[in-house]
Formats: sequence, structure tokens, C-alpha cells
Amino acid sequence: MSEQITEVRELAIAVFASSGRLIATGNERVAHLGLTSAWWQVLGALRYSPVPLPTASIARNMGLTRQAVQRIVDLLAERGMVAFEDNPHHRRAKLVVLTREGLAAVTSAEQAVATLDREIADRIGRERIKDATRILGEMNAILTEWLDRTEASPSPNNAL
Repeated sequence: MSEQITEVRELAIAVFASSGRLIATGNERVAHLGLTSAWWQVLGALRYSPVPLPTASIARNMGLTRQAVQRIVDLLAERGMVAFEDNPHHRRAKLVVLTREGLAAVTSAEQAVATLDREIADRIGRERIKDATRILGEMNAILTEWLDRTEASPSPNNAL
């Protein structure tokens, strides 16, 4: 295995480990709000999107399955944190919008991790955080392109 491939594997393992810890820490920090990291992830996707999104777009943007996001959206709707609006581009795919309660929940979640956010920012530094964000964005784009290609022409040779 080439050194470059080994470095990509090491990056993937680091991302997996960070993702697991991010989810566990999020669950611990927002449990008292009646949230989970998964709910917070969907609420955050809606908060930071410039436009309302259908479930499929939330799933695609966050790297999740549409079915998983639909289950979360339905639970959030039952609790009044999201609502649905007609989608002018697709009759059946309603747009998911954050309600006042949903905005309050995601704001509270962000406040619950503000101290941790500051510690991470202080220890890693603004420029390195920007670099990491850019690199992960590039990696995400490559993975998305790869998945789009393999979904268009499935082959056992395309498996991860």
C-alpha cells in the first residue's frame, strides 16, 4: 500500500473516531434538552440552510439516508420543532421548515456546547479549523461524486 493511500486510511480512521466522539458528546450535552445528536444534526441543517429543504436534500447534504432523516423529521414535527410547507418544485416532497420551537432547541443545543466549541477553537486555532473544514469539504465532494458514479452503474468492483 502506498504511503499516500495509508495517509488517506489514517484520515478516514481519524474522521470515524471524531465522528463517534462528536455524536457521543453531543448526545451527552443535549440530552437535558430532550434532543439527540441526530435530531440536532437535522435541526442544524435547517438552521444554516438559506432556504427550506425537502427531506431528501437534508439527507443528501448531511450524508444520511432519506429514510433516517424522514423518521427524525416526523418526530421533530410531532414535537412542534419543524413544520411542512408546499414545495413549488415538487408536489409530494414537502419543504421542512424550522419553527420557533425548533430554532429555540437548536440555539439551546449550541449554547450547551459553547464552552467545548471555545476550547476546541482555542487549542486548534482559527486557521487550522478553516483548513480542516476546507479539506473535509473537498473529501466530502469526492465521496459524493464517487457515490453518484457508483449508484449510476453499480458494480462489485466499486464497493468501498
